[in-house]
Amino acid sequence: MKVKIVKKLFTEWERIEFPMFPKGVNVIMNEEEDKSFQGWHEAKIEGHQTFIPHHIVCDGKLTRDYNPTELVGEIGDIIEIQEVHNAWLLATNKEGITGWIPAEKVVSV
Repeated sequence: MKVKIVKKLFTEWERIEFPMFPKGVNVIMNEEEDKSFQGWHEAKIEGHQTFIPHHIVCDGKLTRDYNPTELVGEIGDIIEIQEVHNAWLLATNKEGITGWIPAEKVVSV
């Protein structure tokens, strides 16, 4: 599904690029949900502080490969949605870069 960015996203200097964490990696997850995004938790993965959707962690380990890098884009950019996780979208831009974006920042096209 394609969507259009309608609200400002992060800029390159605000963006933290994370490695791909493979399935089975240990995750130290904060028990309390993020107040802004239900189903997401602060977490530490291999020394990296980030956020993670709770349903991809079981018994303190990732149940799938995961990269928490956020997508950078401009208002008006069209992106392709890959997955939806509790108000966040995993999307790919026209350059083929994949990352996370809050659903509130896009509209269907």
